[in-house]
Amino acid sequence: MPTISFFYGIAIRMYSNDHQPPHCHAFYGDFEAQVAISSGETIKGSLPSNARRLVREWVEINRAALEDNWQRARHDMSLEKIHGLDAE
Repeated sequence: MPTISFFYGIAIRMYSNDHQPPHCHAFYGDFEAQVAISSGETIKGSLPSNARRLVREWVEINRAALEDNWQRARHDMSLEKIHGLDAE
């Protein structure tokens, strides 16, 4: 599962040919959550509140790039890296 972004200790990953609805996986320490691309809401799992807020903000900012990566994964294409919130 490629890491497509990393910021503030949060790794964002996406599986090739993962199940619907379109989502990404956020990892922070021992926590993992599946996060809907359409809304930034947690579908499954959990994150501490601050990490959850950062991931939601990042998803909102990068929704188009995430949707593109989701389609790339559907076609077994390599995924694009996406800048994190801490990128200058």
